Amino acid sequence: MPQTVLVTGASSGIGAATARLFSAQGFSVFGTSRSATPAALNGVRMLTLDVNSDDLVRACVKEVLSESGKLDILVNNAGFALNGAAEETTIDEAREQFDTNFFGVVRMTHAVLPGFRQAGAGKIITIGSLAGLMAIPFNAFYCATKFALEAYMEALWYEVAPFGIAVSLIEPGFVRTGISHSSKTPRAPLSTYDGPRSRSEEAVRRAVEDGLSPEKVAKAVLNAAKSRAPKLRYRVGPAARWLPRLRDAVPWDFFASGVRKTFALDGQG
Repeated sequence: MPQTVLVTGASSGIGAATARLFSAQGFSVFGTSRSATPAALNGVRMLTLDVNSDDLVRACVKEVLSESGKLDILVNNAGFALNGAAEETTIDEAREQFDTNFFGVVRMTHAVLPGFRQAGAGKIITIGSLAGLMAIPFNAFYCATKFALEAYMEALWYEVAPFGIAVSLIEPGFVRTGISHSSKTPRAPLSTYDGPRSRSEEAVRRAVEDGLSPEKVAKAVLNAAKSRAPKLRYRVGPAARWLPRLRDAVPWDFFASGVRKTFALDGQG
């Protein structure tokens, strides 16, 4: 009997690539989208889900269990980017970012853990980011959610291992998805940040265009899912592997000057 996997945020990008790959590998795949009428994915049962709602999360997991009879793997992927200076981002905007990117993962995890504990098995795989390993200018709250996932998943790894449950974080560098085009911005931007903000956004856009394919990230997810002893962390792509090591190996001023140059923070604006 094939294993059942639930992938949140499966309408595009990493989530869609992951759902398609699992389906091609013979898994029974459920994907979620916030759309009331999710676009069809070949071999994937698409469900409507807003991970910001406790009730909808519980209902989604219940529906998967009702249709499939079991759930073996949860892939937490749903999220969005919030681009803007920390000062110009309101508390409500920051809270919305955390509610989806961090607490959405917590909600999904809470919903599947009782069944996983009862079964004495299960895998929780969460899409983290290079942005959870080092901060990106003008993405303070997006990075903060990814840093928070690092701590949450590491603590969870210790807590649920005795029940036979595996926890993994996938940490890719920049990925060629539409996240930069669909990102949200503060509703009341401050003109003093216009120059560096626009240059930083352009640097991120170029990095995304030159980034990893979603399919490469999906392969890392599949590797974690198929492993008998999954690792806690899977860094995907050269940037995710060497940039955090470089930051820890060189003086901070040297590393920070490189970041400022990369994102053109000191240019004319």
